[in-house]
Amino acid sequence: MTCPACKEPVAGGDAFCESCGAELPAAATDRATLTPATRPEVAQSAAERSARTQLITLHAEPDELPAPPCKSCGGVVGDDGWCTVCGARASNGREHVTEQPTPTVAAVSDKGRIHPRNEDAFAIAVKDGWTALVVCDGVTTATDSDAAAYAAAQAARNLLAATERPAGSADDREQHWCLQVKAAALAADEAAETTASKGDANPPSCTFVVAITDGEVIVAASVGDSRAYWLPDDGAAQQLTVDDSWATEQINAGVPRDEAEADPKAHAITRWLGIDSPDVDPATMTVTAKGPGWLLVCSDGLWNYCSDAAELRDLVNAQPAEPLARAEALVDWANQQGGHDNITVTLARIGDTG
Repeated sequence: MTCPACKEPVAGGDAFCESCGAELPAAATDRATLTPATRPEVAQSAAERSARTQLITLHAEPDELPAPPCKSCGGVVGDDGWCTVCGARASNGREHVTEQPTPTVAAVSDKGRIHPRNEDAFAIAVKDGWTALVVCDGVTTATDSDAAAYAAAQAARNLLAATERPAGSADDREQHWCLQVKAAALAADEAAETTASKGDANPPSCTFVVAITDGEVIVAASVGDSRAYWLPDDGAAQQLTVDDSWATEQINAGVPRDEAEADPKAHAITRWLGIDSPDVDPATMTVTAKGPGWLLVCSDGLWNYCSDAAELRDLVNAQPAEPLARAEALVDWANQQGGHDNITVTLARIGDTG
């Protein structure tokens, strides 16, 4: 049988068309007195449709996701990014970050024990034959410096990752990477500048350090006071970068290193990345690895507790052999010393032949 209204098939005995709801001729059914609402099969379909509609409503994505609670007290975080209860800055989700792209390269960044959030950032590029380690440390006294550090580290890494390893001698590779780390610093500075808002009285800023190992060639550059160290298994350990800081100026003037670095003004930096930076052209340093060792790039959250290169090598070598475990152990050690600053440790094991 078909419905006289819509011509769709209908079952014998139906009082109403399932397709259009039209009443069927009384002769076609012995249940003509039943309405769609009272017919069991129609009522069930309506209930199923109602349940499905409710299910879709319950599981629909909200127009705006709720802000995560304050990690310090559990209070509500305001639109300005500060807790309305305790006044702490909202989490940026980077309290503890780890990465191990290869078995010989690893990085760990941690907020430390004092600061409520992590304003350090790292980025790593590993390609055939070479590795780049980048660390940026947001300046605590500047607004939103965690955003500047993250943007700068990513921009520097991305520029380096797009670089092809040059063919040729060690001298050729050294010259190539010296140019590339300078370009990376400029890219990092431009990225940091984009995080500033118009009219910022104290715009976001950060330090910058990069170290590249290409076979036996190691090239490092920095702006600010984050550092790169070459820690060979044999031979003299070296601090590859020179801090742009008040402490460095004092050391150059003849003040003993321990005394200068212990001064409250020691970490006042004289150069940085950001829209108000005075100069971002980094000095570069190169070294040739004569044997296996560790390339360490870190923020002052680590080296502030162990600045001397030889002593730092002893500390690094006392940790587990596997790179990620070693980096985690160094972060734990810095926290045990007080953890007064954010801590970032990146490590690359180089020179091993098997």
